[in-house]
Amino acid sequence: MAATYSKMVPLGTKAIDFNLYNPILDKFQSLQELKSEIATVIMFICNHCPFVKFINKALVELTNEYLERGISFIAINSNDVVNYPEDSPQKMIEYSKELGYNFPYLFDETQEVAKAYDAACTPDFYIYDKDLKLVYRGQFDDSRPSNGIIPTGKDIRKALDLLIENKTIDFEQKPSIGCNIKWKNN
Repeated sequence: MAATYSKMVPLGTKAIDFNLYNPILDKFQSLQELKSEIATVIMFICNHCPFVKFINKALVELTNEYLERGISFIAINSNDVVNYPEDSPQKMIEYSKELGYNFPYLFDETQEVAKAYDAACTPDFYIYDKDLKLVYRGQFDDSRPSNGIIPTGKDIRKALDLLIENKTIDFEQKPSIGCNIKWKNN
């Protein structure tokens, strides 16, 4: 389990539009149709990564709570499915249902979206304000599969609460850590 840190993209960066396949709904969905007027969380996740598996229960609890408060969540799987078949669209459907994902789980087959966002690992979180400007990037919380800390999403919660209250996100943002995105060999 090689650990890769997320890249700390500059705050204020504008979200890049996309139109990706949602295997659960069997249709394409765009950022423009999925965004929120309060905040939009874009998260790069996958099915097989132990770091993602470790936070999944807490992630579902967090998304359930904040969806009710008007926040949008969009999960994107950009992994190479030839070499990592557990991340295939069919498996995304199975995982989504099994875990109770209540947010769109999109497939970035070309990996162009992950590259555009400079995503490096799974999980990797980006929070955009109502104008789709980046206000948070980094970790879910301090929990890791090996450190004994129970996942709660403390960092994401703090950022979302501040946004909901129209306050500035003024705490230290720490990079996420997880499995590297499984890039295709072109």
